[in-house]
Amino acid sequence: MISSRFVGRMMLIQKSKYIPSRNSNFQRHLAGTHLVDHKIARNWVSWPSREQYVNIVYIGSQLPRVHVFSPIMKLQHFYRLLLPFTYHFAFGAAYMQKRNAAGATIQAVNISSPDGSAHARFINIGAAVVNFWVKDKNGTFRDLIIGFDNLTEYTTEAAATDYFGPIVGRYANRIRNGTFTIPVSKDASGPGTKYQIIENENNGTFDIFRRIVELDEFSLIGTDTLHGGSDGFNSRVWNISQTADNGVSFSLLDPDGYQGFPGNVLTTITYTLKNESTWDISMHALADQETPIMLSGHHYWNLEAYVETDNLSGHWVQFNSSKYVATDGLLIPTGELTSVEGTPLDFNVAKSIGDSINATAEAQYCGTGCIGFDNCWIYDQQQDSTKPKFSIWSVNSGIKLEVTTNQPALQLYTCNGIANIPRKVDQGGINANYTDHSCLVIEQEDYIDGINNPEFDVNQIYGPERPYVWESSYRFSVLQD
Repeated sequence: MISSRFVGRMMLIQKSKYIPSRNSNFQRHLAGTHLVDHKIARNWVSWPSREQYVNIVYIGSQLPRVHVFSPIMKLQHFYRLLLPFTYHFAFGAAYMQKRNAAGATIQAVNISSPDGSAHARFINIGAAVVNFWVKDKNGTFRDLIIGFDNLTEYTTEAAATDYFGPIVGRYANRIRNGTFTIPVSKDASGPGTKYQIIENENNGTFDIFRRIVELDEFSLIGTDTLHGGSDGFNSRVWNISQTADNGVSFSLLDPDGYQGFPGNVLTTITYTLKNESTWDISMHALADQETPIMLSGHHYWNLEAYVETDNLSGHWVQFNSSKYVATDGLLIPTGELTSVEGTPLDFNVAKSIGDSINATAEAQYCGTGCIGFDNCWIYDQQQDSTKPKFSIWSVNSGIKLEVTTNQPALQLYTCNGIANIPRKVDQGGINANYTDHSCLVIEQEDYIDGINNPEFDVNQIYGPERPYVWESSYRFSVLQD
């Protein structure tokens, strides 16, 4: 993936109690829910499998500490979880909280499931997961998440285009030509209001208009928009709005016009670890005017933690899907849904995803000149979100992951172009690197680029009367002999 970055010089002012907006739902007095204490402490964090010594920024809050996070947050509770944003913005002005991660202070939160079966660490950069430990078939904890040991790496420009573990948005995946209309139309050709989003991929050019922020340097290159633009949700500094022993909530205000999207959007992400190695993820967003929203978690996994192998041959995958979203050589959807029958993209019967990679070469399913998977499948099972839709397991480590979700589609990416980044120490680093086809990203999401393909018949436009809700549960277990 090729992306570019730009930096805007923001004007900072004192904390405000109000966020003015065209919609009364946003004119909320947030006093009483802000952070009242920041203190930095050095903690010795000891997981059952090893000892780690890390700097963690702990957050004190006036919000009550709870030990169980509700999987479905009520809308009014959604606002109570939000912080009053440190910087204030008004329409047409650049008054807002710090946007990109460059130079940001990292805040890390560790959580554990009540029964001790899983542990995880999250940071405020991109609301990203940076470690996730579960037990293998021998009862040994392994960190399954690809990323950096040194958390400051997540604030770099390079990390913003690696997408290691964050939330991606405001609109995940690609937008053709960086444009769309509201109401939606085919390839933004209709009579609705047309919006131009920053293009950050595939070697085109676009002169950004100075709509919200007066930028004093920028370099924007691309013919499509990937993961919300050059400064998407993945590279933003999120607020930690609530913590518990087994959960954490992050919140973000995305202002009207930023990256070209209309409307202010308030987003809350809640991560909860439950018994039996279960990870619940909840994403809620509310906009004050009509705007496209599609979020996902961009988590890189290796269920072996690189212990047995450095490839995906031992990873078996199964999910029921008859169709995938057809794309062109740049991975932009064409509007067609194509049958998986007779193709390497058929995972209705379980098979090794690693052993299937070479079979993709002839048809170049992951784009021109690419070998591997980077595709969006439509789940056959659309209505029932209580049964697993996706399963993956390692025959070597014995670790199995089953996903239940309310999302209609799945994106799999088999690390086809991952940079030679040193692995984490407990994944064989630092003298070994992450390499192509040694990990995979599993994204639960909606139909990609649905805002340019009305034939998909999905509504991805949200507003004051239509909140965005994304719910998934990741349950880990051990294969039984």
